[in-house]
Amino acid sequence: MEKISLGAEAFMETALKAFPQVAVGLLILIVGTYVIKLILNTLRNRFEKKNLEKSLSGFLLSMIKAILYILLLITVATKMGIEMTVFTAMFASAGLAIGLALQGSLSNFAGGVLILLFKPFKVGDYISNTGNTEGTVERIDLLYTTLTTAAGLKVFSPNGPLANSVITNYSEIKSRRYDFVVGISYNANIKEAKEVLLKALNAHPAILDTPAPNIFVNSLADSSVNLNVRVWIGNDDFWNVVFEVQQLVKEALDEANIEIPFPQRDIHIVSDNTK
Repeated sequence: MEKISLGAEAFMETALKAFPQVAVGLLILIVGTYVIKLILNTLRNRFEKKNLEKSLSGFLLSMIKAILYILLLITVATKMGIEMTVFTAMFASAGLAIGLALQGSLSNFAGGVLILLFKPFKVGDYISNTGNTEGTVERIDLLYTTLTTAAGLKVFSPNGPLANSVITNYSEIKSRRYDFVVGISYNANIKEAKEVLLKALNAHPAILDTPAPNIFVNSLADSSVNLNVRVWIGNDDFWNVVFEVQQLVKEALDEANIEIPFPQRDIHIVSDNTK
């Protein structure tokens, strides 16, 4: 009975000694939780006022929340008398294991953060990159960007390679230049052909007057004189006009009886009349 009473007394003595530290730790936990919620609400409101991308704001809030709670738990544990070396070893081991397991994903994650921060494109933009991927941006996540191609296909592009590539954003421009080559016969009058084409192009309502359409001799090919046709088109009308303008050129040349020759060869037969 004496041993039991001595053990109870020792426990009570230890509990009484530890009570102030535990009480302080619990108080810090309660106050810290309230402060963290206040900080997160303030940051959320700031992000909404600055129109920050939802994917980026959600990620930043989650990361800040995790960091703040980790710091709070470490502070509480330290106040309760738990050694910091335990947490240091635990976080170091966990960080190394996660880093090795998610090496590729971390690259995409970093690329996603860069894209959301610097915004080389946004949802709804039509883009292409040096990885031979192009389409309309449908969604930007932290690991992948979802594109819809002109054929209606869904392409999931990893953010790491995408952020490190050369990106062309077609939606950020108001007008685009379209060039193509049309060949006319060597017997045709070049000046007349240019006048016919310019008249047809200037009559099209979606082809811009400034910069004005331009036509010039591109090359003297084997079977034709190649004219380079250059027009500027509003970005919203671009693809529709691209499909129309070549037909327009063909019809204008046909109406003016200017031949568009097909590839041909002149064959000279030399006969030997010495026999």
